[in-house]
Amino acid sequence: MNGTGFSLKDHLFNVDRVRYLAGLFHSADKSFDAPGFVRETLRELRQLELKARIVHIATKLEAHLATDFRLAARQIVAALPPPLDPTRNDDDFGDFIFAPLGEFVVRNGLAKRHLAISLRTLKAITQRFSMEDAIRSFIQTHTDETLAELGKWSTDGNYHVRRLVSEGTRPRLPWSGRLSIDAATPLPLLDNLYADSTRYVTRSVANHLNDISKTHPRLVLETLGRWKNEGKQKEDELQWMCKHALRTLVKQGSSEALGFLGFTLKPKIHVSNLRFTTDQIRRGESLEFTMTVRALRDESLVIDYIIDYLKSNGTHSPKVHKLKPISLSKGESTTIKKRHLLRANATTYTLYPGSHFLSIQINGQLFGRLSFELL
Repeated sequence: MNGTGFSLKDHLFNVDRVRYLAGLFHSADKSFDAPGFVRETLRELRQLELKARIVHIATKLEAHLATDFRLAARQIVAALPPPLDPTRNDDDFGDFIFAPLGEFVVRNGLAKRHLAISLRTLKAITQRFSMEDAIRSFIQTHTDETLAELGKWSTDGNYHVRRLVSEGTRPRLPWSGRLSIDAATPLPLLDNLYADSTRYVTRSVANHLNDISKTHPRLVLETLGRWKNEGKQKEDELQWMCKHALRTLVKQGSSEALGFLGFTLKPKIHVSNLRFTTDQIRRGESLEFTMTVRALRDESLVIDYIIDYLKSNGTHSPKVHKLKPISLSKGESTTIKKRHLLRANATTYTLYPGSHFLSIQINGQLFGRLSFELL
């Protein structure tokens, strides 16, 4: 829950959504005890965190669906609502209330004898809510068979199924465990997907490559270079994918990634008037800074800023933040302003009082450094 009182877990899993799920099962099978399922599920739901709620709902379904997994899988598919709108092409993740169905399949259908029906069931569910987390258990347990099936799905007519192929095989999928397969193993699947006409799919492919870039940067650059030469994807879409796939390497100042994207590695620019509105900040306030950038020749620039956060042991940990890409003609200058909120309750870092530093990174090169005090 944040300062506004919004709770993601209560928004996604609440009495209305549980009743909705129960109603779907009852409509498909009148013997399904919808009131009992709702009552048993809600009894403990509110005290659980988000992922625990997914597991909890799945366990309650186990008491209300057939004990034979083959029959339970049929009950699940019969209860599903119509697939998500196939005419959309982006940002249609689906309804989180179906996440427990994937958990149910993992818990009860992971045995080799159930593999075929489990994968068919996940394929059906993912057209209502992404099964990217659930499919990973099958990749881990039945690697060759599952990857072979994903190969077929990579050319499926439904873009949610195609996206699952990329998203489910990502090395560092958020909220999910790491896969043990080699990072290069899913690349033949991505070869089938990178020229997709749907941004929902190509974004996943780009995110997948960004994951790989954290351990195998050369492999990512080689793959993108090969895709450029093949010419199967629209030029502007592939350019967007390349920028998105290389964003971590660009933040790291990788000369290879910057060069691949066409940026000059040693830009001829002049950075001046870098200053803070105030250099004494409290947690929960915004760090505000301005600077002027002047080009000494025509330049395309990717501008980031680095905050060196003070750690509890007195050392500093740098974190790169995106600022903006700009293009300047020779002699042209621009003034850039930025406000960066220093969140008091951030989940990825802890703020400690003391001296912190801000640096400007342009095309991988450092331009200027200031210190500020966190009170």
